[in-house]
Amino acid sequence: MRSITKSIALYLALVAVFAFRTVVSAQAPSDPGGRVVLVLPFDNHSGNASLNWIGDSFPDTLNKRLNSAGFLTISHDDRTFAYEHMGLPADFKPTRATTIRMAQVLDANYVILGSYSVQAEAGNGGANRITIQAKVLSIDSLRLSQAIEDSAELARLFDAENAVAWKVAGVLDPHFSASEQTFLAAQGAVSLPAFEDYIRGTNAGSDTEKLKRLESAVALAPTYADALLALGKEQYAERKFDAAAATLAKVPKTDRLALEANFYLGLARFNSADYSGAQKAFEFVAGRLPLPEVVNNEGVAVSRLGKDAVAEFQRASQADPSDEDYHYNLAVAMFRRGDTVGATLEVNAALKLKPSDNEAAELLSQLKAAPAGERLNASADSGFSPLERIRRSYSETGFRQAAFQMDQLRAARMATLPAGQRAVEYTQLGRQYLAEGLLPEAETQFQFALAASPNSAEAHAGMAQLREASGDPAKARDEAKTSLIMKPNAAALLVLARLDLADKNFAASADDVSRVLKMEPANAEAIALRMVLQEHGQSVP
Repeated sequence: MRSITKSIALYLALVAVFAFRTVVSAQAPSDPGGRVVLVLPFDNHSGNASLNWIGDSFPDTLNKRLNSAGFLTISHDDRTFAYEHMGLPADFKPTRATTIRMAQVLDANYVILGSYSVQAEAGNGGANRITIQAKVLSIDSLRLSQAIEDSAELARLFDAENAVAWKVAGVLDPHFSASEQTFLAAQGAVSLPAFEDYIRGTNAGSDTEKLKRLESAVALAPTYADALLALGKEQYAERKFDAAAATLAKVPKTDRLALEANFYLGLARFNSADYSGAQKAFEFVAGRLPLPEVVNNEGVAVSRLGKDAVAEFQRASQADPSDEDYHYNLAVAMFRRGDTVGATLEVNAALKLKPSDNEAAELLSQLKAAPAGERLNASADSGFSPLERIRRSYSETGFRQAAFQMDQLRAARMATLPAGQRAVEYTQLGRQYLAEGLLPEAETQFQFALAASPNSAEAHAGMAQLREASGDPAKARDEAKTSLIMKPNAAALLVLARLDLADKNFAASADDVSRVLKMEPANAEAIALRMVLQEHGQSVP
């Protein structure tokens, strides 16, 4: 989209150097390409303009779910870019020809089109019901799919959109195997009023309206990560740095939005002179997606703390030698250290890239006048006070593309492993996603593990935990029993123990817990379940 960004190439080059773990779903090993999807706002056929916000909500929800299914979706910002590039107003309703042209501009393989209507439902107390129709347009084959339909009470809009997303994923990828229940149980559901305020806020035409709506969304749903991020970014844009930092810090580290939230959290803290807090926020992001702009910002924060940041700036400049700011920052850091030779080389590199950089020219002048080994002696009084440069913009598209590309590389690497080892690694990744509440992503990994090794007790136990978390106790019990047939293990037994406890079958639950404690006497969850059972008058052997 607009071609793969420079940041992606840089990120791929960093793989051998930096440890990382992505927070988006793994790409299916069998089909690494042709998975870029553009979701357009759905058309309102209700005849009620006050419901237009619902149309804007479809790209938001479908993008999340399709990302979890291994597709790369195009962001709101990139849609805006395409409209501007084509000279179209933001509220333009594209024709089929315009849609195809827009997809070509954004390098999309598929476009999701749709419409909806909302009507009072007879016989149900007059409750509003939404009926949705979506179609998939393949840009590669110029073919439009059959209609994909769903309906629900309007209060269950989020469920209806998740159901549509699941059906769309099946059309996009015939091999897609995650269950609909997993999609319906995916994290992110909030009350309809909070969802409406968030969507209206992100699409508001004025900053005042945007702030008002987002504040309302967070007030209605204080843990709503999407609204917290959007509100924090808006507060940051209005230079309310302390408020922005307080808001952004509430986005959980395990949430898929944590990288973007912590990037802006670092900037907000930096602008409030909380350099220690800024360094920690940038460090969190760099540890997972070590793009040069993030590593650079970590170095700037370290430098403001009066510490040596040469290592960070070296990492950034080595990753992207074509960026003059990284060379400039490294030169300043080296001068502070007393490495005038190294600093001179770096500032010359910066000036070669940007000869009009007056600050770099002044720094070179000072270096030429400094004796070898002299440290930077900067002060405002002398008129020479160079400061390392921070990057203030976050490219959501670049970050998501980088993570997507890395998922593809990981899938290619996994395909070369023996089946047993491949199953182990997919299961471990599935458990990580499950612990973070990323249910569709977790199911994908467990499916990959079972495809590699159908008799993996660990993968079946993971699938049992996934089914339990998605609200499907019958299938969870089946998976747990299958796992135990293959090998006795605590994870599967604990699933059965929880299910039996929920069914008030205390004796069976006690037996499950007892078996776990015989295998793992210090198992904390089993100990906690034993205490619960004892409170119900059930002893655990």
